[in-house]
Amino acid sequence: MTAPSEPFPGESQGRIDLAAAFRLAVHNGWHEAVANHFSLAVSPDGRTFLMNPKWRHFSRIRASDLLRIDARDPATMQRPDAPDPSAWSIHGALHRHLPQARCVLHVHSPYATALASLADPSVLPIDQNSARYFNRVAFDLHYGGIADQEAEGERLAKAMGNKSRMLMGNHGVIITAPTVAEAFDDLYYFERACKNLILAHSTGRPLSVLPDEVAEQTACSWEDYADSAFAHFNEMKQILDAKEPDYAQ
Repeated sequence: MTAPSEPFPGESQGRIDLAAAFRLAVHNGWHEAVANHFSLAVSPDGRTFLMNPKWRHFSRIRASDLLRIDARDPATMQRPDAPDPSAWSIHGALHRHLPQARCVLHVHSPYATALASLADPSVLPIDQNSARYFNRVAFDLHYGGIADQEAEGERLAKAMGNKSRMLMGNHGVIITAPTVAEAFDDLYYFERACKNLILAHSTGRPLSVLPDEVAEQTACSWEDYADSAFAHFNEMKQILDAKEPDYAQ
């Protein structure tokens, strides 16, 4: 397949990075059949974005396969290559209303979804990973079925507010960031944090929750290590380059 023309600076590299994120999601066990969606804004205003085509398994996605979509185009779902309705509902609304959310990763990863299924899905700071998210996660506890209506996407964009992560009750998680590298790294650690919480909850014993001041200090320290996200993602892309180089095609 020939990649579409590049009207926006950096789109070619953005395609490669987003394709890598799909493949790495498979490596980490975050994918779910042919569902879930990742997107990346390529226009300066954030409203034109790349996204996976309808019902393509993450393990097969290549850079040239990604759709280019205008979040303001009401005819998007009439395109011959129209995306999945829930992908358009969620990602279209986020890219329309949240220009800072340039990369949007939405998955039903096992541990985040398990935590989202609890009556109280709080991301309690019980270790270094979970403390990263102290007071830094939005929660949407109003699941009403598959998010395939435009109004639902609009509601989710409002629920996200000024946060960059949202745990979706009875559903999954949305991670947003300025770049694919930062979003991938954040999703990696969010799923690790949720795993630690679920394992701790499963013991049935009381949790040792960090004091608020320690949790906040730890979260701030994580922000001092922000550049590590790029090193993490680059290392993982090198693994892909050796094992699955076709992702970049």
